[in-house]
Amino acid sequence: MLYLSADEAADQLLSEDPLALLIGMVLDQQIPLERAFKSPYDLQQRLGGPLDVASLAAMDPEALADVFGEKPALHRFPRSMAGRVQELCAIVEAEYGGDPAAIWTSAADGTELLSNVKGLPGFGEQKARIFIALLGKQLGVRPPGWEKAASPFGDAGTFRSVADIDSPEALAKVRQYKQKMKAAAKAKASAPA
Repeated sequence: MLYLSADEAADQLLSEDPLALLIGMVLDQQIPLERAFKSPYDLQQRLGGPLDVASLAAMDPEALADVFGEKPALHRFPRSMAGRVQELCAIVEAEYGGDPAAIWTSAADGTELLSNVKGLPGFGEQKARIFIALLGKQLGVRPPGWEKAASPFGDAGTFRSVADIDSPEALAKVRQYKQKMKAAAKAKASAPA
């Protein structure tokens, strides 16, 4: 089972529902990762039923934004993230027949998988590679070339991203790594040329 939200029910949903996992990845920016990955569970609770691609894609955008904005908000920027999630669902509906897992199950290799993921809203180069690493390391999604597509986040024995979090201890190691990288970047930016 995935360990991303620090909430057992939310982690169970992430482990079983590809749409929940995709939504969590979309929301994983500018908020604590535990909050981002708990939000799909909270969204499901607020909607009163399973997360459904077609329903979310067709939902009135203002109504979805209101659901995202209910206290506590599902994200620091609830309106824009509601729009991004709705756009994600529209793409999954139109391009993958409403099946979020088809984003990865239809990919013949790592290159196609990277292209599929980068085609989603909110998935730039780095986030796409992190997501592929998460799929490969924790969910066994390993088309040929997945390691290269996930590089460097697919490297074994590292603690670079959410792809490496499988316990509270791993979460602490990922946080330490990120703090170290931020400090190095700050030192480099302030160094004389």
